[in-house]
Amino acid sequence: MKLGWAALATVLVLSALVPRAAAAQQSSSTPPPRERNAGFGLGQNYPNPFNPETRIPFMIGDPPTCTDPARTYRVTLRIYNLLAQLVAVPVLQGGAGDVAGGQPLENVALTCKQYTAYWNGKYLNTDREVASGIYLYRLEVDGKAVVKKMIVMK
Repeated sequence: MKLGWAALATVLVLSALVPRAAAAQQSSSTPPPRERNAGFGLGQNYPNPFNPETRIPFMIGDPPTCTDPARTYRVTLRIYNLLAQLVAVPVLQGGAGDVAGGQPLENVALTCKQYTAYWNGKYLNTDREVASGIYLYRLEVDGKAVVKKMIVMK
């Protein structure tokens, strides 16, 4: 019974995080655009499952063949629990251009490139580690979003 409720909660959370525009596109006769055509991509975190920290690869633009390498994209990466509550905002690993490494990925201007985000497995602005379980991470680039899941295992 508990697994049934967990599955229901997961479906509800994912449906809340997916933009309504995606649902409208799926109902039309043409297939929705692939992630690569959207101008950004989100990779699977590694390691997964993890304890206590993880890295999240993501791509902005279409490297290495960027048509406009000077263009900046507004980027946000957030981690949520299955109740759609904000858990953390990962930081940019290594830095790039005018953006310093260690800066939270919250409304940051990034150019066309591959990046890696780092999350220490702790709740937002605390030293408390998150509980074991499934978490969702959501990359938003210029108002378009993609979501993936990760597992914390203690």
